[in-house]
Amino acid sequence: MIRHIFKTVMDVELANPFPVMPYSEAMAKYGSDKPDLRVNLEFTELTDVMKDVDFKVFSGPANSDNGRVVGLRIPGGAEISRSEIDEYTKFVSIYGAKGLAWIKVNQIAEGRNGLQSPIVKNLHDEAVKAILERTGAQDGDIIFFGADTIKVVNDAMGALRVKIGHSEWSSSKGLFTKAWKPLWVVDFPMFEYDEENARWVACHHPFTSPKDEHLSILDTDPGSCLAKAYDMVLNGWEIGGGSVRIHKESVQSEVFRALKIGASEAQAKFGFLLDALKYGAPPHGGIAFGLDRIVTMMTGADSI
Repeated sequence: MIRHIFKTVMDVELANPFPVMPYSEAMAKYGSDKPDLRVNLEFTELTDVMKDVDFKVFSGPANSDNGRVVGLRIPGGAEISRSEIDEYTKFVSIYGAKGLAWIKVNQIAEGRNGLQSPIVKNLHDEAVKAILERTGAQDGDIIFFGADTIKVVNDAMGALRVKIGHSEWSSSKGLFTKAWKPLWVVDFPMFEYDEENARWVACHHPFTSPKDEHLSILDTDPGSCLAKAYDMVLNGWEIGGGSVRIHKESVQSEVFRALKIGASEAQAKFGFLLDALKYGAPPHGGIAFGLDRIVTMMTGADSI
């Protein structure tokens, strides 16, 4: 339907079929569950190699269960000025980042001597080697780093990726492709942990069905449960979201238990649903589109 609309209204051929990406991959590469694939930049995972560096800004998050360290390589970015780096540092602070470490790659053949950065002296040779190899760094690149909680790194570095990717400078370097880039994002987590209240909460809502193979771990390992949930994404906007719903009372009750909703509370709040499910319901699911968002994008407006 979406392909038909874009073809009919704008004579735009969208990919057929749309690419499909698991949520885990989207977060690992782009820090976003609605990645803008027009931006040709992605994260490099560095958490494992930063565990034993002297630089506490990196080793602290690297040794935390809830921490992450990533690099974002910007090809040709060594020409970015110090004042622009300062602006980017201010920008990521909006998302909770305490700073923005960076390394300019002047002469990769010279090893650490060919690097320009205030942090290189605090990184051992193996860490420097891993950064350069994993990012695929070349002479003239800059590498920005995010090191904090997983959420702060994903939010801050994900926003920085998009900001740099949409800049005029980036287009001139071929880091942005002017196109329509649709995507299905699938396999969302069922639950996320609420630190403040020390309990699991539903990522979308408590009526989304878990994947069949994860039914057995709802009780024991809710953090590893994936949902039958899916979003349609286009150029960094979520334009549709949906799920397959729970249609068995036994599964719905188990999800409530994972959320620490006891039997009496569940009956008081959702008794109408649990009772109805006991009589039998067919498997069912669907998707809801943001028609206003789709029209906004098609008209080239800045916002809804």
